Amino acid sequence: MSGKHVERRAGWDCHGLPVEYEIDQKLNITHRDQVLEMGIDKYNETCRSIVTRYTKEWESTITRLGRWIDFENDYKTMDATFMETVWWVFRQLFDKNLVYQGYKVMPFSMACATPLSNFEAGLNYKDVRDPAVVVNFPLKDDEDVAFVAWTTTPWTLPSNIALCVHPTMEYVKIQDTKTGNKYILSKGRLPQLYPIMNNKKKWKPDKAAEHFEVLEKYVGTDLVGKKYKPIFDFFADTPASGEYFRVLSDNYVTDDAGTGIVHQAPAFGEDDYRVCLAHGVIYKGQDLPCPVDDNGVFTKEVPPVKGMNVKDADDILIKLIKESGRLVQKDNLDHSYPFCWRSDTPLIYKAVPSWFIKVEEIREKIVANNNKTYWVPNQVKEGRFHNWLVDARDWAVSRNRFWGTPIPIWASEDMSEVVCIGSIDELAELSGVRVDDLHRETVDKIEIPSKKNPGTVLRRVDEVFDCWFESGSMPYAQQHYPFENKERFEKGFPADFIAEGLDQTRGWFYTLMVLATALFDEPAFKNLIVNGLVLAGDGKKMSKRLKNYPDPNLVISKYGADALRLYLINSPVVRAESLKFQESGVLGVVKEVFLPLYNAFRFFLQNVERWEEKGVKFVPSVDKVKATTNPTDVWISAAAQGLIKYVKEEMAAYRLYTVMPALVKFVTQLTNWYVRLNRDRLKGLEGEDAEAE
Repeated sequence: MSGKHVERRAGWDCHGLPVEYEIDQKLNITHRDQVLEMGIDKYNETCRSIVTRYTKEWESTITRLGRWIDFENDYKTMDATFMETVWWVFRQLFDKNLVYQGYKVMPFSMACATPLSNFEAGLNYKDVRDPAVVVNFPLKDDEDVAFVAWTTTPWTLPSNIALCVHPTMEYVKIQDTKTGNKYILSKGRLPQLYPIMNNKKKWKPDKAAEHFEVLEKYVGTDLVGKKYKPIFDFFADTPASGEYFRVLSDNYVTDDAGTGIVHQAPAFGEDDYRVCLAHGVIYKGQDLPCPVDDNGVFTKEVPPVKGMNVKDADDILIKLIKESGRLVQKDNLDHSYPFCWRSDTPLIYKAVPSWFIKVEEIREKIVANNNKTYWVPNQVKEGRFHNWLVDARDWAVSRNRFWGTPIPIWASEDMSEVVCIGSIDELAELSGVRVDDLHRETVDKIEIPSKKNPGTVLRRVDEVFDCWFESGSMPYAQQHYPFENKERFEKGFPADFIAEGLDQTRGWFYTLMVLATALFDEPAFKNLIVNGLVLAGDGKKMSKRLKNYPDPNLVISKYGADALRLYLINSPVVRAESLKFQESGVLGVVKEVFLPLYNAFRFFLQNVERWEEKGVKFVPSVDKVKATTNPTDVWISAAAQGLIKYVKEEMAAYRLYTVMPALVKFVTQLTNWYVRLNRDRLKGLEGEDAEAE
């Protein structure tokens, strides 16, 4: 050992989607209102009841595997001490002006009136038929020419405020031979308007004149900034509309479908929001054109379809577009579409208010702190993780859920007065109420008297933290810093070493780096081993349902924990690559390492016993080892010391995968050569002189 003390506390992630998902299934909850009806207190208590269900199984397996973990002194993210530190972390960011309220476009369940995570959005896809329309957008300075854009969500067109082209794509202005209409679209997407071009047998280039004439050619950047006439004028005269209704550019536009021009409704598309934000059409924190309520129903801002569900409004909106002469083409598209796993209704993408951390403001510091760390393998740090950091966007840390750490912001109804709480003591001081639990059922009912408007109160905002914010707070929260263990934490930060899976480059590794940089301008760790994924033998994800992998406990019982550990250490898993688990591989470790070592050691003990039967006590002597002149003794001693030195160097460099080959080589040298060449000496058959010893 290296003389270091390592505190290995067990930690349990208790909050978040997996728990709520299981409880919703158990209680047959399909709507957010059902939780409110039963009471957040009862719902959260049900969540709390299952989070420690498998702790004993974990403790048994981990202990049997030989990992040194302190299960008696564990921590849980639902502990009040952990949650209080999470509040403190957020308060530090708030005080540094790194927190703001804005919008994030998320999958949204109209039936449940709540946003879903991307994970939830992927749970329930169905094949559906949606309308697909091409509409025209006349240029403001030449209404005889129009951009044309294709969409499968006509209900978003009332909220259109921009168009987007690809900056380097080739575009053309054409005149339709039959109608005389002039359109601008991608050259590669002319078949959208003239499907006959997709028929290689019937279409010849010389037939183009029968359908259209190319009047002018452009690249995307030539079109940027051009103004156009909106389809609807519902948002044409709003205070922010001065930047609306112009052409933008972004690389996300493709020519594999549509017209190569994408209509932008930032309240209903993640890329739309990002592109409009980047081009100054909208600004962070600004209200967006969003005429759809939380039930997916149009508001009074779009009178022709007021009170209608967005999906039901498509036909009426298409009719209005046609009557105004703006409909170029109407068709249907059969495709796979996400449905809500709770209500089995179609999802939409919708901008929802969220609390954000200003990652972009500290992005350069985050990149610099990453450069201070050492990763195995290094290419993950320099490649995948670095690339993610340099393009990192502001982080939405709030979720409209129940079982989680509540965001500690109390505000007036109009958000003109906002207070961020950083501790239980501060909450007690401002509200007069002291609590020992920080979940929603406890803190939601606490009110803080307003200082700006005496006689009124501040109430807590509705959201809870994304559980990744808790994960990123783990180094501090597990020790209840800074309320306890202040000196102890500061002596041990940054952590010497962490390890997790490759998928955590956008998860734990990222949140650790963001929060440590925001708090202390340091990385949260010095050294990191990136684990790959352990797959089933067929290369598929291990699945309890498919039963495509052996029970780990049975493998350990059959071959031993050390054999399994060495098998994994010698696998691609410890250098961020996938491993197709093969039980035969564990058996191979037993055969190559443990059986030869065991047989050599047993042979040694048998001969010690034989030696001591003569009445002479066997006493190991380092001095005799150092003094020997026997070439094989010198050789094997040098090999053993070389192995020790090599293993220490490689472990210090966190290259676990180099150790096993060196160990196998040494065992081979020991058993196949040293023991074989010295069998008689080891049996004591060469007498008792110094050479024999």
